[in-house]
This record gives sequence, structure tokens and C-alpha cells, in this order.
Amino acid sequence: MNGTQARFVSLWSRNGGTRAEAVYADLAQCYGEPVRHYHTLRHVRRCLRDFDLARDAIPHPDVVELALWCHDVIYVPGARDNEQRSADWFRHWAGDGIAARERIGAIILTTRHTGVPDELDERYACDIDLATLGAPRSRFRENGARLRAERPDLDDLAYDQQERRILGGWLARPRIYQTDYFYARCEARARENLAWRVGLQAPPLWHG
Repeated sequence: MNGTQARFVSLWSRNGGTRAEAVYADLAQCYGEPVRHYHTLRHVRRCLRDFDLARDAIPHPDVVELALWCHDVIYVPGARDNEQRSADWFRHWAGDGIAARERIGAIILTTRHTGVPDELDERYACDIDLATLGAPRSRFRENGARLRAERPDLDDLAYDQQERRILGGWLARPRIYQTDYFYARCEARARENLAWRVGLQAPPLWHG
């Protein structure tokens, strides 16, 4: 059992979940689908590193961590219901064993990033999911290339237009990060990265 699996099994079990190894096997299989280049266990491990940095400030850390593990477990490129299906996947495996099942499912849904969550746990989950926007420029470019590779159905022009619209929407928000911790840590660099990306001229913009 590797460290990633051991961490999940411990977390799942201490929160009342059963069949932890089987759950992890299904989770790892989902994150390992050939269509995925960004939404993989690599992304989950990156989320966990940011989670560990902020753990002491998170009101219910196990609840947030479980949501982070499962928030992209179902991913169909271009689909609008990935988070809903991921929450359903979690609820199915959680059964009646994990007391916070519905709360965790609701946190997964907030990673659609359609508004500002009311609760601090949800805000941390969302900020951790978006922390990659505030990565150093080289990693930001690499992440962009991985995201681009997940949409072979779109030509460069269509992808460029869609990405500019999405990233421009983030720039237009008063705050990208809703917790003080991630605002201080990531906001300035995230805005620099997004402004750089939106300001580039010719597609394909994540290449080269």
C-alpha cells in the first residue's frame, strides 16, 4: 500500500466508512482514466499539500479532505454534471457509515465555483481546488497544457475562446479566494497568471 492509498484508507475508515480499500481502488481507477491529463490523482495530491498547509484553520478538516479526494472522481470532458455525479459517487460508497455524508456531498457541489459559499469549510475546499491558479508561471503553463489535452473535441480557436471567457470571469471577481489564508498566499499571483493568459493573442495559447 503506497502513501496515497494509506492516507485515504485511514481517513475513510476513521470517519466510519467501510470497504476502504475497495473504495480507493474504484477512486484510483476513475482518476486514472486515459482521457484525464489534469483531473488525476496528481491534482488530488496537490490539493492535499495545500490542505495540509491550511489544516489548522479549517473548522472540520476531515470533512473537507474527504470532499477534496472525491470532488473530481467523475470527470467527463465538457459535461456540466461532473460535480453532481462525483457527489453521487461519494454518497454511494459512504452509505450510512459516514455521518457527514450529505455535508461532504454538498461541499463537492460547491467546487462548481458558481458562487461564494456561506460556510468556511466550503470556502477552504473551493480555494484549495483553485490554488493552482496561483502557482508559479511555469507550473501554471503546464497545468494549462494538461487541461487543453482533456478537450481534443475542441479546435484551438474554440478552446481559446472558451478559456478566455472562463478565466476572464475569474479576473472580474472582487476576490478569487474567499479565505484569508489563500487570499494572502495566492491572489496576487493568480491574477498575474490569469491576466497573462487572457492577454495573449494567438491560439494555441498553452503551447510552446
